[in-house]
Amino acid sequence: MKLYYSPSACSMAAHIALVEAGLPHQLVKVDLHTHKTADGRDYYAINPKGYVPDLELDDGTRLTEAAVVLQYIADRKPGTLAPAHGTIERYRLHEWLNFIATELHKGFGPLWKPNTPEAYKSIVIENLGKRFDHIEPVLAKQPFLMGDTFTIADAYLFTILSWAKLLKVDLARWPAITSYLHRVGARPSVQTVQRTESQQKAAA
Repeated sequence: MKLYYSPSACSMAAHIALVEAGLPHQLVKVDLHTHKTADGRDYYAINPKGYVPDLELDDGTRLTEAAVVLQYIADRKPGTLAPAHGTIERYRLHEWLNFIATELHKGFGPLWKPNTPEAYKSIVIENLGKRFDHIEPVLAKQPFLMGDTFTIADAYLFTILSWAKLLKVDLARWPAITSYLHRVGARPSVQTVQRTESQQKAAA
């Protein structure tokens, strides 16, 4: 498999999942400003959507959208990063993946844009806070979103919540979320991914 990614972008969730699952993969860095790959190819010619992640399978098939890519990766190693298909737990996982994608991932979006008015950024942060309020009690009573087991939902949530520091969103009001970030950040897979992506970012 080949993962098209950009350091610290949402593709980091897929990168974490690949390492957690122990699946062999290649990394292809994408510059999301120029939409060029590290070897100079036009990324739009590879993925017309222009964003990451893009997971290229061994037969050339491509998958996009973080929540879908994550489930594909998890299903390559059944029972490790996602509950079994057809179980209520799998639908709970779907709930979390959709919540992260629509309420958090997209919720952070305006904060990345330099032309977003400061007044509107305050509204964005306030709205994100309401979503954090939903997550906080869950993480206050259990180590991961699905209970005691780390899943692809945690890879996704950790990645998106990590943006808070980059975008100066204060998480002091949510101690369970803060503890969660430290806990997940200490996982060997996450440290490996962060180290790899930081090195690639520095080499740019």
